Amino acid sequence: MTKMNNPILEQITIPMFDQIEVHHLLPAIQKIISDNEATIKNIENLKDLEISYEFVKALSKINYRLSNAWSQIGHLNSVCNSDKFRVEYNKCKDLITDYYSNVSQNANIFNLYVKLKESPLFDQLTVIQQKVIDNEIRDFKLGGVNLASKEKTEYKKIQSKLSKLASKFEENVLDETNQYFLHIQDPESVRGIPQDVLEQASLLAKEGRKSGYYFTLHFPSYIPVLQYAHHRDLRQQLYEAYAKKASELSNPKHDNSIIIQDILILRSQLANLLGFNNFAELSLDTKMANSPKEVCDFLKNLASQAKPFAKQDYEELKKYALKDGIELLEAWDVAYYSEIIKQEKYLISDQDIKQFFPEHKVINGLFDLVNKLYGIEIKRSDAPTWHSSVTYYEIQQNNKTIGSFYFDLYARKNKRGGAWMDECISKSQFNEHIDYPVAYLTCNFSSPVGENPALFTHDEVITLFHEFGHGLHHLLTQVDEYNVSGIKGVEWDAVELPSQFMENFCWNWEVIKNMTEHIKSKETMPKNMFDKLIQSKNFQSGMQTVRQVEFALFDMLIHMNCNPIDLDFLNTLEKVRDEVAVISPPKWNRFPHSFSHIFAGGYAAGYYSYKWAEVLSADIFDEFLKNGVLNKDIGMRFREEVLSVGGSRGAKESFIKFKGREPNIDALLEHNGLVA
Repeated sequence: MTKMNNPILEQITIPMFDQIEVHHLLPAIQKIISDNEATIKNIENLKDLEISYEFVKALSKINYRLSNAWSQIGHLNSVCNSDKFRVEYNKCKDLITDYYSNVSQNANIFNLYVKLKESPLFDQLTVIQQKVIDNEIRDFKLGGVNLASKEKTEYKKIQSKLSKLASKFEENVLDETNQYFLHIQDPESVRGIPQDVLEQASLLAKEGRKSGYYFTLHFPSYIPVLQYAHHRDLRQQLYEAYAKKASELSNPKHDNSIIIQDILILRSQLANLLGFNNFAELSLDTKMANSPKEVCDFLKNLASQAKPFAKQDYEELKKYALKDGIELLEAWDVAYYSEIIKQEKYLISDQDIKQFFPEHKVINGLFDLVNKLYGIEIKRSDAPTWHSSVTYYEIQQNNKTIGSFYFDLYARKNKRGGAWMDECISKSQFNEHIDYPVAYLTCNFSSPVGENPALFTHDEVITLFHEFGHGLHHLLTQVDEYNVSGIKGVEWDAVELPSQFMENFCWNWEVIKNMTEHIKSKETMPKNMFDKLIQSKNFQSGMQTVRQVEFALFDMLIHMNCNPIDLDFLNTLEKVRDEVAVISPPKWNRFPHSFSHIFAGGYAAGYYSYKWAEVLSADIFDEFLKNGVLNKDIGMRFREEVLSVGGSRGAKESFIKFKGREPNIDALLEHNGLVA
C-alpha cells in the first residue's frame, strides 16, 4: 500500500489508524484551522440580504472536519500514549483551544446568528434548525462574545491555561499508574488471589525479567487484590499506592495538588468574567438542573434516604472483620470483607460468576439484546485499528449500514484507565462517502490468558452495557444536523440516561441466560446461581449510593466556592464525608488528585449527572418491567423518543414524550433497594 501524505487530511470514510504517525498530527490541525479561518472570513462578509441557514451549514461543515481530525488524535492520545505523541498532541490542543476561543468571540458571526433568529426566515426553519441557532447564540454568549476587548483577551488566556492544566492532570495520573508496580515473590503473600490474576501478574514479572508477581494500579490487577488477597499488608500496600497517586505523598514530579488549586481559581475567574457568581452556576447554565442549590438538595435528599441502609452495610462489615480480630476496619479491608459477606450470604463469588462470562458470549448476548429491542443487526467487519486487540463492527438495518464502532476492551500500558464512549464521526450531511456515525467504545478489562478467552466479572458486563448505551445514543441518531446529532447538544446531566438504562438488562434472566457459557463445562449459568446474583443485586447499595453522593457533592461544593484561592479542597471533602459518608478513608487518602472526571474531563460541577440521570433511567426502565423487558414495541418507542432525537430537543421533553409525565425518584429508590 502506498504511504499517504497525511492520512488525517486524506480520510474519506473511517480513519486510517494504521497510517497515522506522530509527525502527521500538527500539520493536519494547522491545515484544517487555516482552511476554517478562511471560510469564516468569507462568511463574516455576508450582507443582510444574503443571510440564510446556509451560513449555519457552512460553519457546521468546517466544525465537522476539525472534529473528525481531532477525534482521531485525542483518541490515540488516550489509548496509545507516548512521550512523543503527547508533545504533538499538546501542541495541537493549544491551537484548537485558541481557535475555538477566537470563533466563540467573533462578534460578526454571532451577529449573523442573532439577525437570522430575529428575521422572518427563522419561523420558516424546522424545529431542529431553530434549536441549532438557539444553542449557538447561547454558546457564543458563554464563549465571551459580549465581553469588552480586554476581558476577551483575559478569557482566552484562562481557557488556554485550563486546557494545559487538564492535560497535565491526566498525564500525571497516567504516568503514576504506568510507573508503579509491586513486586511480590513470597507465594504465601498472594494467597486468595484468583489464579487468572496471578497468571497475568506472573507474566508481567517475567516481562520485567523477575520471578514472582508484579501487581499494578490498573484495575484488572488492583481490584482483585483488594477483593481477594488474604494478606492484609499486601492489600494495604496496593491501596496506599492507589490512594496517594499523583499527589504530594507520591512522586513530586507528578503531584496534582497545585494543578487542582489553579484549575479551581481559573474556573472561578472564567465564571466571574461571564457574570456568574461561581463556576457551578456557569456549568449548570447548559444542564437540566436549574441551580447549584437544586443539585445539592437533590444529593442530600438521596443521601438521607440511603444513609440508614449504608450504616447497616458498614456495621455488618465491622462485625465480619472483628471475627478476624480486626477491631478497626480500614479502607483496604472493605472490598475484602464485602466479598466474604457476599459469598456467605448468597453462596456466590465474583470469581465463580466470572467463569460463566467469556468475552464472545457476552458480546453476542449484548448484540442479540439490541437486535430484539431495536431491530438492528451487528456484524464484525474490517477496519484499520490502533492495536491488534481492537475489533470493528457495523450496525445494519434492512441490509444498510447505519453506524459502526470500535471495541477496545483490554487494559494495557499507555492506555488511560476507566471506560468511555467517544465520538469518532458524527452523523451529518457533509460527507458523501459516509452518512452514518462511528463510535469508540473503550474499557479496561483483563485480556485473554493463554488459550482461554477473556473472562468478565458481572461488574465488567455492566460496564460494557453502560458504555454501549452511550454508543447507541450516538449511533442510532436520526438527526443529521451536525450540531445536535447523537449526544451533541444533549444536556450533560441527561447524557448518562441511555447508558444507565442499559445496565438494567444485566439483571434480567431472559437476557443473561443467553450470554453465559462456563469456560470449562460450556454449560449455561444455572438459574439458581443467577437467582443468587439477583439476591445480591442491592448488596451494599446504601454504601455505594452515599459514595457517589460524596463525590458529586464534593464536586459541586468546590465549584460553588466564590473564593477558591483560600479553598482547602481536602477539608471540603472531609466535611462532605462527615455529612454523608459512613466510611472515612485515611487522612492521607488523596482521591481528588486522580479525580479525572472533574479535573480533566467534562464533569466539572456535573458529576451529580450520574445520579440525576439514574432517576430518569430507572423511571424509564419501569415501562419495560411492566410491559416485558424484551418488548420490541417499548424498545422502538425508547429508540424513537430518546435515542434517535439526540440534542434536537430538551432531554426532559424527550422523557415526557416517552413516559407521559415528569420524572420522579421513586423508581430509583426501589431499584436500589433503598425503601423499607
